[in-house]
Amino acid sequence: MGRLESVFEKFTPFFLRFANAKPTLAIKDGFILTMPMTIIGSLFLLIISAPIPGWEETMVKLFGKQWNLPLTQVVGSTFDILAIIGVFGIAYSYVRNEKIDGTPAGILGVVAFLIITQASVLTKGGETVTGVIPKVWTGGQGVLASIVVGLFVGFVYSQFIKRDIRIKMPEGVPPGVANSFSALIPGFAIIIVATIVFGVCQAFADSTFTEIVYKLLQVPVQNLTDTLTGAVLLMVLMSLLWWCGIHGATIIMGVMGPLLTANALQNQAILDSGKELVVGENAKIVTVQFLDVFTKLGGSGITIGFIIAALIVVRSSHLKQLGRLSLAPGLFNINEPIIFGMPIVFNPIMFVPFIVAPAIASFMVYFSIMWGWVEPFNALQVPWTTPPIVSGFLIGGWRGALLQIATILMSVMIYLPFVRIQDRISYNEELEAKKQSEGNIA
Repeated sequence: MGRLESVFEKFTPFFLRFANAKPTLAIKDGFILTMPMTIIGSLFLLIISAPIPGWEETMVKLFGKQWNLPLTQVVGSTFDILAIIGVFGIAYSYVRNEKIDGTPAGILGVVAFLIITQASVLTKGGETVTGVIPKVWTGGQGVLASIVVGLFVGFVYSQFIKRDIRIKMPEGVPPGVANSFSALIPGFAIIIVATIVFGVCQAFADSTFTEIVYKLLQVPVQNLTDTLTGAVLLMVLMSLLWWCGIHGATIIMGVMGPLLTANALQNQAILDSGKELVVGENAKIVTVQFLDVFTKLGGSGITIGFIIAALIVVRSSHLKQLGRLSLAPGLFNINEPIIFGMPIVFNPIMFVPFIVAPAIASFMVYFSIMWGWVEPFNALQVPWTTPPIVSGFLIGGWRGALLQIATILMSVMIYLPFVRIQDRISYNEELEAKKQSEGNIA
């Protein structure tokens, strides 16, 4: 196992450089801004489609057939603007990380995104209606384009300001006014580029940049993530990074989170159109809930299994205390006390269960959805700190809760033999330390 550690130590600098790269940080920090909106939208979506038998019929009797119309307005006004929030957040975060005021860049990111996005819709009668912003491109289907635009705007704006290519105001002018004038020259350059891109896409493809990015890049990447292999690789890589001491969830979900969210939004769009989700035809299986709610129970590596196994079998005082102290955070999916307190980082004994448990969980969840036992997930999300079983019920009803219970039991069985090995080592070390202490006293 020492050789394995040395191999991962060689790759650790690469992972760290990637994790701390300006684009990676901007994407991660930028899309965090969408979290409040998705949670708020999810609360209203939960009211619309609560996993309670007879809920729809009861609400219709109480409030009429249009009872959910105000609620759908909220859902549409939160989930359907994720790309706009994302492009603002990415451009803002990129510039802020350069120690520059990010607000003008965020606004320019939104403007540039709207320039390169379709501004008309075609009615069923064939009439083109202009002066509108189709929500289909400001939500899930525009996510990848928003990342590209946000990074471009953040980079260009930063370069202009760092090279002092801007309009300077005299001293004494309020900072807000000075920053607004500073944004004129880089803003003009960004908007010119966005205009040229729009014109070129229209002239040569009769389309928009957002649509082209969606068809050529986002759809293939989403399809790649929506596979069993993709799901397993995401979980294995996440655990590998954590085992190396790198925050795997931040890196993987910072990059892949927007696309997995887009998978969920695509499912929601199908439901909103009045169609049913059919696995193998129009439904996406691997979504952001797939990872956050079902394959990261108790945190990456499904360490809730370690905690339960430790509480059952250990004799070591250290592991007993660690299990007790880690239980409460683990129930809210916080597992840093286990990862760094055990530690799991570079621990050869814990390497196998830490990698294998989430990989097996991916199989369990994937086939549960594919075989129709659990419904494909829609846009409904819960805060990542929602305890297991509760989160499973909210996302997938009683079957989702039962799947989480099965996953936890599986993780306990995976961790149990390795916890016994670790406990034997720790217990013998404690006995040896006790003997030496008694010898020194004598």
